[in-house]
Amino acid sequence: QVQLVESGGGLVQPGGSLRLSCAASGSIFSINAMGWYRQAPGKQRELVAAITSGGSTNYADSVKGRFTISRDNAKNTVYLQMNSLKPEDTAVYYCNADCTVVAGTERGRYDYWGQGTQVTVSS
Repeated sequence: QVQLVESGGGLVQPGGSLRLSCAASGSIFSINAMGWYRQAPGKQRELVAAITSGGSTNYADSVKGRFTISRDNAKNTVYLQMNSLKPEDTAVYYCNADCTVVAGTERGRYDYWGQGTQVTVSS
């Protein structure tokens, strides 16, 4: 089993910055892609940014140039640095990890989600 624990959300004024962190733990053999998604009230969950184990990144058009995703493979942790925040960035942000896990002598590849952290951008 794998647990993803997120931190770093909160209330910030427009133009401000926040840094989200997500640490994965458990019976992890390897972590493939990691990413951040968000869901605003009344809207579908959407991809914000993703990063592969090799460091290739992908961003939603709405956050390009403002958000930066990074990861520390030694710590099984992914980060999302959010700058120039706008009210439309307000949402619950979820961490996602595509993990290969070990159970006895077997391995399996599964998708895991964090519990979500609230980001509110408001004056």
